[in-house]
Amino acid sequence: MEALSFQFLLLLFFLSFCFYLYLLYILQNKNNKGFKIYPLVGALPDFLRNRHRFLDWTTEILGQCPTNTAVFHRPGKVHGVITANPLNVEYILKTNFDNYPKGDRFIYLLEDFLGQGIFNSDGDLWRVQRKTASYEFNTKSLRNFAMDNVRIEISNRLFPILSRASKKNQVLDLQDVLERFAFDNICKLAFNVDPGCLGGDGTAGGEFMRAFEVAATLSSERFMYALPLLLKICKFFNLGTERALKRSIKIVHQFADEIIQSRMEQGTDNKDEDLLSRFIGNDDNSKEFLRDIIISFILAGRDTTSSALSWFFWQLSLNPQVERNILYELEAIGARKDTKACKRDDCFPDGTFVGKDWFVTYHTYAMGRMESIWGKDCREFVPERWLQEDGICRQESPFKFPAFHAGPRMCLGKDMAYIQMKSIAAAVIERFKIDVQNKEKCPEHLLSLTLRIKGGLQVKVKERYPGSVSASQISALYSS
Repeated sequence: MEALSFQFLLLLFFLSFCFYLYLLYILQNKNNKGFKIYPLVGALPDFLRNRHRFLDWTTEILGQCPTNTAVFHRPGKVHGVITANPLNVEYILKTNFDNYPKGDRFIYLLEDFLGQGIFNSDGDLWRVQRKTASYEFNTKSLRNFAMDNVRIEISNRLFPILSRASKKNQVLDLQDVLERFAFDNICKLAFNVDPGCLGGDGTAGGEFMRAFEVAATLSSERFMYALPLLLKICKFFNLGTERALKRSIKIVHQFADEIIQSRMEQGTDNKDEDLLSRFIGNDDNSKEFLRDIIISFILAGRDTTSSALSWFFWQLSLNPQVERNILYELEAIGARKDTKACKRDDCFPDGTFVGKDWFVTYHTYAMGRMESIWGKDCREFVPERWLQEDGICRQESPFKFPAFHAGPRMCLGKDMAYIQMKSIAAAVIERFKIDVQNKEKCPEHLLSLTLRIKGGLQVKVKERYPGSVSASQISALYSS
């Protein structure tokens, strides 16, 4: 009899607890248009269902929220805020900048790959790198060095590849071509080494490039782990993707270390124009420190411009009138030319509470698709939105369009990236017609440290006219 009474009490307690959890779920989600917060597991169920489409899922959620900001909870003390509100972005990146460093979680997830490089450091260490890099990026010699590399790469490697594809009616993966172009170019800028990945034999850096791509992709996947403890277990025992990541990082680090060692042995008498030579000039910088800096800049220069150009050429194939306008402008020119962490409890301008140690993310992908920011045509490709009535480009607030970050961490390579992308796009469009295959189907994106096209961008190339573009014509593209 006593056993039955105990079982009844246990059942009653269990039912009461379930009812409590149900009430808690109802109260937490009452009038809530953000992430559904379930008792004990937070947003984990919906996260697991939508992990494969994380950017689109979170964009949908933020679009339903009155201030385009939502609180996010997962087991393992993962608490945070995701926002697509320009006022909040300005507050994070400028107004209260010191309260939102990268944070321990972000640094832990990327430190194996990026070490203490400029994109994975905070405080004084970041300031030292930022100050040195800022000075160097503004020197005329470095800018000329970068521009010369782009000119040579376009004329000697990119054009011949596209010309051969045109003659053979060959299908190319344009994203792969652009990634190889960008990788060769950034390696020259970073430490004056030509990997020969585009048009060359690739023996100097093919393995390095492949390992770099794997390391970047797998490092970004760490952010998608359902439980932080699971990542720590896989990392400790070297399981699954952690094993492949470790192997790829080893290849990347070894390649960079050998170049740095060789350059340091040469001394600074024969100083080149690349970034490595400029940082080597400081005797306080260790080989590991130099490696972290160089790898960070390769990451910034390789994936970003190639991904942006790949999506651009896909959009261009869907909008022939835009292509015609670009060609008209080129004719005229020819005649002339990050995730953060909160240090102290805080409150955003829109009223959202942010707890100490919560991660804080501004959602660039979502911000480009918010009707509240860009209007009803926010999901349409409308280049004219960036132009004033006189045809001059209108500069939007970087907190409204944070593709190059904003505030004290504004991208140092922004101008160089624009020069490179504009030069490649203009030179290719003027000489070739890019026909994207199956363009009616929107490509899926591949979650990495940048937004790459899943499966690449398959295109056919048709030469607009025979012959080659002269060096003076390419130079004219730079002055526009």
